[in-house]
Amino acid sequence: MTDAPAPGTKFSAHPAMFKARPFTFILYVLLCAVAIGFLILMVWYLKCKSTKLEIIADEVVLERGLLSKERIELGIASIRSVRVYQSFINRITGVGKITVYTAGDNPEFEVEGIPEPNRFRELT
Repeated sequence: MTDAPAPGTKFSAHPAMFKARPFTFILYVLLCAVAIGFLILMVWYLKCKSTKLEIIADEVVLERGLLSKERIELGIASIRSVRVYQSFINRITGVGKITVYTAGDNPEFEVEGIPEPNRFRELT
């Protein structure tokens, strides 16, 4: 898994761990003393690193998965709206939940913990 952005990439981000849930992160670090925290942190880390949201040329690309992959590609022209939700802590740390809608009432996808969510919204 490479973190190098593809040519023409306007936006590329993985969900943030500490910024998205700082109190949960601290709790899991404290639980490392009894070994369960380390396992939880490793699973959480792998989940964050195996999710990637990008804007490449005129497409929004969401990739999820470590062993099996799910890849969703949407043309920017087909996106009807982008919803950004940030709690108070998320606003302070600069992350948020992004929900992308095309036709219909159900979202195409939703990703939590994305850094600079308003920048993503502006680019779509």
